[in-house]
Amino acid sequence: MPRTGDPCVRPGDLVLVTGASGYIGGRLVGELLDAGYRVRCLVRTPQKVDAATWRSAVEVVQGDVEGDLSGVFRDVAAAYYLVHAIGASADWAVRDRRGAANFAAASAAAGVRRIVYLGGLGSTAGADLSAHLASRHEVGDALRTGPVPVTELRAAVIIGSGSASFEMLRYLVEVLPVMVTPKWVSTRCQPIAVRDVLRYLVQVLAEAATADRVLEIGGPDVLTYRQMMDIYAEQAGLHRRRVLTIPVLTPRLSSLWVGVVTPLPRSLARPLVDSLVNEVVVNDDAVIALLPGPLLGYREAVRLALGRLQAGKVPTSWAGAELGGLPAHGPMPTDPGWSGGTVLADRRRRRIEAPASAVYATACAIGGDHGWYGGDRLWNVRGFLDKLIGGPGMRRGRRHPTDLRVGEPLDFWRVEALEPDRLVRLRAEMHLPGDAWLEWRIQPDGDDACLVSQLARFHPRGLLGRAYWLVVAPFHRFVFPGLLDGIAAEAARRAVPGATMA
Repeated sequence: MPRTGDPCVRPGDLVLVTGASGYIGGRLVGELLDAGYRVRCLVRTPQKVDAATWRSAVEVVQGDVEGDLSGVFRDVAAAYYLVHAIGASADWAVRDRRGAANFAAASAAAGVRRIVYLGGLGSTAGADLSAHLASRHEVGDALRTGPVPVTELRAAVIIGSGSASFEMLRYLVEVLPVMVTPKWVSTRCQPIAVRDVLRYLVQVLAEAATADRVLEIGGPDVLTYRQMMDIYAEQAGLHRRRVLTIPVLTPRLSSLWVGVVTPLPRSLARPLVDSLVNEVVVNDDAVIALLPGPLLGYREAVRLALGRLQAGKVPTSWAGAELGGLPAHGPMPTDPGWSGGTVLADRRRRRIEAPASAVYATACAIGGDHGWYGGDRLWNVRGFLDKLIGGPGMRRGRRHPTDLRVGEPLDFWRVEALEPDRLVRLRAEMHLPGDAWLEWRIQPDGDDACLVSQLARFHPRGLLGRAYWLVVAPFHRFVFPGLLDGIAAEAARRAVPGATMA
């Protein structure tokens, strides 16, 4: 369709960012603010961005790209499309196309001057693209069905602390000293540092020549996945990994062990691994002339990403962009028993000689490398079993060693509610025949003590759910008392002046 109007968007203009709770979107918002743009964020769950450093400087609107977007684009000059339904359901590719078409129509009706979209590299000429890469291209096509000029940036593997591709690479190399792989380890790839992706995303706004174009972006290095793993091992101080290539090993089989070894759920690992058979390199480097600037090499990008991980400074993560948002259906832990059928629970309560602030901070530090204040072996066994059946397992860890935000993952849980010094609630994401929560409610009891109620609650689905509870209930006697005892001991230690995190 013919494009009209001025596609340039300049500092001071209002920009809409979708996917602001995700890996790229969460970082892009800060970059846009630094560049002088005003920002409005479209998110499904506003609480997921409440703790972002930029929250007070932006407008947040609740909504979904597949839903009613009337009013969302009011006064918006440019809009970023950074959402992806991959792995959320069996029809994720259909949902992606539907959401993009809806977004294009709504932005056109509002007179938006530019849409910016981050897609995936992959040649369409004579190549059989994976479902993942084909979907990325289809989304770009759907956005272009309207009259709004679209700038589509296509990237391969994005290297940065917290990115899905980087986490998959990191866990494969760190966990497996010997890897049996299919021939995709010899596929060429042109990785790009996340900071370079963000620079391009911001700079295209003010450059008219980038409108109505597909621009391929990549770092200065073209490497095979085998070379990328070798360089990662070198930067991480690991011995070089032995890689045994077996041509008959299919991507499907590869995705199974990737799902077990890495924190990626199988629903996400499968489409990503399928894409590894496609060469993803830049064939048209026009962006270098349009948006000149230095590019980080792969080795330096890995080094910086590892430094952020070690320092606990990971502002956003792939896992924070929960597929489909926080569950909007099913029972809530505050519902009465009669509203959602059978309710099974493990309740424990005790008085802790520590102020509410110390108990809250202790509960917020649970999981990840710090562990679960006792019974870690049982927690890890449960996580391993969950990975075997396609769940997230315990390898997702946590974004920060002590800070929690609503909506982010914590091992095989997700943070559902936080009330400072009063409540921490986690919702289970492991594969279960039902819905489960784990929460701590804190009530002051004097100046330097409080009452803590720990509740593990399970809403079973059918006979299988009830059978599951009967099987695991004996183990609760070993896990949950120790969990509350550990929180009490750590909180009391924290309450001592000058104490630090154990």
